[in-house]
Amino acid sequence: MTARPRRVAVSAPPERGTAVPRPQPAAALDPGLAERARGLRRAQLRRAVVTLACAAVLLFGLPVLLRLAPDLARWRVGGLPLGWIAVAWLPYPLLGVLAWWHLRRAERAERP
Repeated sequence: MTARPRRVAVSAPPERGTAVPRPQPAAALDPGLAERARGLRRAQLRRAVVTLACAAVLLFGLPVLLRLAPDLARWRVGGLPLGWIAVAWLPYPLLGVLAWWHLRRAERAERP
């Protein structure tokens, strides 16, 4: 009977710790540029809040509308209930339009 070779643990070579770069302080902006940057940030935040509110109304409003108007759920389009179409298909193209609208408004705000 031959002796089995002794098992050896194989491991990767020890890694050296990678240095995490420290954040550098932001360069001071010209007061005019700093004010423009603050204004741009406020404008973008307002636009984002409006877009988010529109998306919330769209996504939460459709089920509420169908709950308040149950007759809409009884209608059929192509053999499918209108309520199902309104909740499953309608939001996606509308969200695409909402994203396009938000992008156009954000780009317009960034123009000098």
